Amino acid sequence: MNNELLAQADPEISAAINDELMRQRNTLELIASENIPSLPVIETMGTILTNKYAEGYPGKRYYGGCANVDTIETIARNRACEVFGAKYANVQPHSGVCANSAAYFALLDPGATILGMSLPAGGHLSHGAKFSLSGRFYDAHSYGLNPETERIDMDEVRAIAQEVKPDLIVAGASAYPRIIDFEAFADIAHEVGAYLMVDMAHIAGLVAGGAHPSPVPHADIVTSTSHKTLRGPRGGFMVTNNEEIYDRYNKAVFPGWQGGPLMHVIAAKAVAFGEAARPEFSEYAHAVVENAAALGEGLVEGGLRLVSGGTDNHLCLVDLTPAGITGKEAEELLEPLGITTNKNAIPNDPLPSSITSGVRVGSATITSRGFDADEARAIGGFIAQVIFNRDNQAVLDRVAGEVHDMLEAHPLYPEIA
Repeated sequence: MNNELLAQADPEISAAINDELMRQRNTLELIASENIPSLPVIETMGTILTNKYAEGYPGKRYYGGCANVDTIETIARNRACEVFGAKYANVQPHSGVCANSAAYFALLDPGATILGMSLPAGGHLSHGAKFSLSGRFYDAHSYGLNPETERIDMDEVRAIAQEVKPDLIVAGASAYPRIIDFEAFADIAHEVGAYLMVDMAHIAGLVAGGAHPSPVPHADIVTSTSHKTLRGPRGGFMVTNNEEIYDRYNKAVFPGWQGGPLMHVIAAKAVAFGEAARPEFSEYAHAVVENAAALGEGLVEGGLRLVSGGTDNHLCLVDLTPAGITGKEAEELLEPLGITTNKNAIPNDPLPSSITSGVRVGSATITSRGFDADEARAIGGFIAQVIFNRDNQAVLDRVAGEVHDMLEAHPLYPEIA
């Protein structure tokens, strides 16, 4: 793969893309929602499939010339079902938020009651945050974490559900490092007559690889992104075992929520689902969990505190309050040394979301690059050393050098010139 044609046609954009490639190559990418897709996935997104308009679904299109894209979308749907053990799949959502919004549109009337994890507790803005569509179009309520364990309190979830009688309960999170009890959520949803929707965007790759319990047997509908731990293209999808919900969801996506599907992205999703069905993907998924645990151990050994005391999945949420530094300051301190994180709120964070009292770190990208648990543990130590020695230039220079050596040992996309 190369950018020779682009370099000739638009050198400005070509140079910016090359600069980003260099940044990714020279960075320990610890943002938990990011990953590095395979070159076949990337190549598929750049094909002539972007030329084809295909409103509708396989066999029921509103445009001619769709036989080949019908084949591709059918393969993508079948592979998604195979990987996640579901009967039905829709692979057209453009993103995770689109996948979630289509689920609401399919199952709820405007003003219906939804119950999801609060944003400060680690939920996602599309789970009922007041400034999002889900919070403005629906009567949104939230559950949080036990203040002592910093884990979801299922007794609290049940009490709130019994009080507000939601039409739909959302399980899933954006910054929650522990396994979610999907069966318990299903029991509560059934008790109050609600649908259970699980947003598995962050953990989909772990579920596919057998490194995390699956929500599919318990939820009425499961939404996800196709990137993050799943390591596919940027996009969304849905799986379910309920035929009626599947039919309603299809109508909600098109014509209800979106127009024409992005066939080049759907083809790339198919490639990613195919990769996720292979034995080596399971090895990767288990390594992600192992590396996240080791990363957390390095952080704790270095003197930092993890929310909930550790992790069961691909991410750690670090409480920086005892270290006397904000999430924004830590993010900006680490990036010049070759470590990319994102500032993130911690439970009951007193600081605004633009500042935060924590950072979120994840292991998916470094695992995809071939880092092992010992290296992940060392990275956790690097972060702690930098935070506690932020005014010591010798320490900062040493860490930057060790990060550089690690990156040199795990080159990113060496096939790309």
